[in-house]
Amino acid sequence: MKYKIAIEGGDTFDVAADEDSLLRGALRAGAGFPYECGVGGCGSCRFELTSGDMRTLWPEAPGLSERERKRGRRLACQSQALSDCVIRVRCADEYRPPVATRRHEARLARRREIAPGMAEFLFETEAPADFLPGQYAIFHPPGVEGPRAFSMSNLPNAQGEWRFVIRRVSGGAGSNAMFDALREGDALMLDAPYGGAFFRPDNDREIICVGGGSGIGPVVSVARAALKHGGKKALLFEGARTRGDLCGPALFKAEELAALSYAPVLSSEPADSGWNGARGFVHQAVETVGAAPEKYDFYFAGPPPMIDAMQDLLVMRWKVPHAQIHYDKFL
Repeated sequence: MKYKIAIEGGDTFDVAADEDSLLRGALRAGAGFPYECGVGGCGSCRFELTSGDMRTLWPEAPGLSERERKRGRRLACQSQALSDCVIRVRCADEYRPPVATRRHEARLARRREIAPGMAEFLFETEAPADFLPGQYAIFHPPGVEGPRAFSMSNLPNAQGEWRFVIRRVSGGAGSNAMFDALREGDALMLDAPYGGAFFRPDNDREIICVGGGSGIGPVVSVARAALKHGGKKALLFEGARTRGDLCGPALFKAEELAALSYAPVLSSEPADSGWNGARGFVHQAVETVGAAPEKYDFYFAGPPPMIDAMQDLLVMRWKVPHAQIHYDKFL
């Protein structure tokens, strides 16, 4: 069974009755539905229901304010169609999926620790791993209500290998389930690809990648793509608390690190540890790049304070054009 979704003054598309959210159904149908995180945190997929019936999956999702809820706003990633519907939303071609999304049965092939509380998860699917570097996948971790988004850290490949850098978050139901409830050989549904912060190779600009915490995953994917592209000079900043928390050396092959300008930045490394690299917050190290930010495309991912600091640096102070800034907003 399918439901017909009509956008006032725009497209009409069908979503399967068992589709887990309006947003993923719209993107699967090729609609240019606005979104970023896809899991209820950012609020980018707000819309209004004009007619029809929808179920709200997470009433307290932080992507909507109480005022917006009272005005009848909804989140497409937290809404499920129960009938034919008419909705009001401003779509755009820039949100149309560049790679078609699809669901895969994915088996956990291996998990390896790369830093304290951080691990690389390798999942395998029968179909090729088809995505753009920098994009993310949606999982439903076992025993946890609601979806979770994790970014791929590898490159697309015909072998069906999907790698993710996941940090165990204190009190985080999703991340803890991925660590504690999954064993090698277990299967999960992997829904991908999503996200707009993917690698753009079709210009002459150099790239700067900035990763903090598990945000290192997608920027590693972008940096790898730049290396493979050949003509792109890439600079990767990784922010971590201490030397032991750095993930770059474990994620990159030696020849990749040799070809890449890798700049680790530590915020809490003991003063007497012998560390001779950069100290402080990672966005402060990015400032050392200096003049001519128009030469670069910027890709970044990490905790919200880092994202806010990077936006302030690039947009407010450096006046970098919007088209050269690439990130997906997560909680």
